[in-house]
Amino acid sequence: MDYQLPQFPVLGQPVHILDDYPGWLMSRSHQGLGSHVVTLNAEMAMLAERNQKLAKAIASSELVIPDGAGVVLYLRLKGKTIKRCPGIELAESLLRQVGQMGSNEPVFFYGGSPGVAIAAADYWQRRVNGLAIASQHGYLSETEEIELETSLKELQPKLIFVGLGVPRQEFWIAKNRHLCPQAIWVGVGGSFDIWAGVKTRAPAFFCDNHLEWLYRLYQEPWRWRRMLALPHFALKAVFKS
Repeated sequence: MDYQLPQFPVLGQPVHILDDYPGWLMSRSHQGLGSHVVTLNAEMAMLAERNQKLAKAIASSELVIPDGAGVVLYLRLKGKTIKRCPGIELAESLLRQVGQMGSNEPVFFYGGSPGVAIAAADYWQRRVNGLAIASQHGYLSETEEIELETSLKELQPKLIFVGLGVPRQEFWIAKNRHLCPQAIWVGVGGSFDIWAGVKTRAPAFFCDNHLEWLYRLYQEPWRWRRMLALPHFALKAVFKS
């Protein structure tokens, strides 16, 4: 973790407070420095309280952004004014900036169901000239995973987006980031599904009113047990304020 960055703890997990997260990452990248980005939301913060492996992965990252509305509200209760930075928007900004470099820097998408990552890659390659995106779905055998690691080591992508879900994607990045030490690694959750058109992102009304979680629950009702972490997080935020 880069302790020179201003940060504030959310249930023990650090959140870095910056005006321009993509700019900071690209600046490091231009210096040949790699970064692991964690997109922290309330659910992940609650999970990290009881999962030391996840807490360690978060602590070893270079950048933790306030992805969830709950995290932003928690910080505001602590007197910290900060703007939410959804992981999908950070990822999109990085893709555009890499495309604008015009050097065909390699990008890699890993995760999602078969066909999803390649569709997400096609979506971006049609919209941003200069992107060269390789992809691999997230359902690999042990042998295929070894082959993937070899491919990453040879390709040395500029950006590596991993959509395996929390906490698997954080564990995978922490384990494998040494393969591409100069890359920007970001756990992007379900972003591939949205870019591929499998799912849709919440409308602006939900995003603007901190209700994106409700729209996600509508799309994925099976997540209701995991969503129980949200009221618990809210109680802890108020109780500890």
